[in-house]
Amino acid sequence: MSFSKGMLRGAALLAVLSSLAACGGFKRQSELECMERAMYFESNRSSRDGMIAVGSVVMNRVQSGNYPRSVCGVVGQKNQFAPGVLTKRMDRASAPRLREAAVSVLRGERHPMIQNAQFFHAASYRASYNNMHYVVTAGGNAFYERRRPELVTQPRVLPQIEGITGR
Repeated sequence: MSFSKGMLRGAALLAVLSSLAACGGFKRQSELECMERAMYFESNRSSRDGMIAVGSVVMNRVQSGNYPRSVCGVVGQKNQFAPGVLTKRMDRASAPRLREAAVSVLRGERHPMIQNAQFFHAASYRASYNNMHYVVTAGGNAFYERRRPELVTQPRVLPQIEGITGR
C-alpha cells in the first residue's frame, strides 16, 4: 500500500493536533468565558451598561437563527468581533465585574434599550449607511438594528447613556 505526501502530511497534522488537545494545547472555552471575552474586548471594560449591552447583542444573535446557536459560535465568528477576541490575553484586574456581568446576561438580564439590536460599532465611528437604526450608546459603543431605510427613525448615533442596568 502506498501513501501520498498529502496523506502523510494529513496524518502528521492529525497526530500533532491530537497531542495538543490531549495536553491542553487547545482549550475549549465555556459559554461564560466567551461572553466574558466579548464584553472585555468590545466594551473596553468601560461600564457595566456597556458590558451588558454587548452581551445583549451576543444573545440576540444566538437567538436570531441567523448566526451560530451558541455564545462561543457567535463571538468566534470571523470579522464580527475584535480580532483575537477568543485568544488574546486578558488583564484579570477587571475579572470580578466582568464575571458578574457575563453571568447576569447568561441568566437572562438584557440591557433594556438594546431591544432587537444585533450590531454595534465604536461610538466615534460615523457610518454612511441608511439602514442603521440606533437604539442606545453605552460603554463607548453605538448599538443599532439594521432596518429597511424607510423604517429607520433614529439614523444618528445617540448620546452616551449610563446607569441603566444598575447593580
